[in-house]
Amino acid sequence: MSRRASLPLALVLVCAASPALAELPPSVRAMIDAAIASGNEQTASAVIALAKQTNPDDVAEIDVIEAAYKEQLAAARATKAEAQQAAIRKAGPLDMWKGRGEVGAFRSTGNTDNLGLSLAVTLDRKGVDWTHRLRGTADYQQSNGSTTREQYFASYEPRYQINDGLFAYGLAQYERDEFQGYYGRYALSGGLGYRVVANGAVNLSVKAGPAYRRTDYVIGGAEDSLAALAGIDFNWKINDRLSLTHDANAVAESGGEATVFLDSSNTSLNFVTGLDAKISNRLSTRLSYSLDYNSNPPLNSVSTDTLSRFTLVYGF
Repeated sequence: MSRRASLPLALVLVCAASPALAELPPSVRAMIDAAIASGNEQTASAVIALAKQTNPDDVAEIDVIEAAYKEQLAAARATKAEAQQAAIRKAGPLDMWKGRGEVGAFRSTGNTDNLGLSLAVTLDRKGVDWTHRLRGTADYQQSNGSTTREQYFASYEPRYQINDGLFAYGLAQYERDEFQGYYGRYALSGGLGYRVVANGAVNLSVKAGPAYRRTDYVIGGAEDSLAALAGIDFNWKINDRLSLTHDANAVAESGGEATVFLDSSNTSLNFVTGLDAKISNRLSTRLSYSLDYNSNPPLNSVSTDTLSRFTLVYGF
């Protein structure tokens, strides 16, 4: 079989229609052919650029090959995108979910007897216009037989992509932390958001909207309030194995129908910053720092809680 016969059909037709292409040195053609056949776009682009640089008299011929190659790539991408959208539209509500689970633990004995456990699960489903995210976390710590931390969190957030940047969101959230003074804190919110940056390495989005929040306090009573929510999600893929994430939500309450703290107001802030290091395709390690702040905490509770933790993460 000749070397030309091994080329993609589009390139063979171009070569047949352009006799001048035969002037390109065989070694250069072989180098370009091998780069294209590798299936790596970066490699092919680099080799084509190098061929132009080292063979300035043959730039026009190389441009023809490059144009045919790019046309073939565009057609392949379009076919793949159509197939993906068709699969998404046919998928059932329990299909197309992806997720990650985190686990971290410690145990010490001797002069002190400590036990700590941290668990987290995140599930995502991306559709054509809709995305869904489910999150759950649990933190538990015991020191010398006494529980010193017990915190639970769960949330569900659907999003509808209105256009390339603008989206609408909904949020249902539950928290429990007796050491911060509440048995349960429930929040419902909905509003608009915008993807400020969205490229392969950096993604940044912001969101804001009204919210309703109910808090059941450990000391007794409950508080219902209207609120405003603002949030930011930031992800930076530093390289193939290292990424930085930051998620923040701030809720400012207006002190509505309070049953315990009448006419009170409370601003709460929660943010989590994490550094993920990839070990394999599915396994990675995560170092994170979280802060919970309440401007008007319950009696005998402090306003700020922080937590640093190291966990193993498994993607599925």
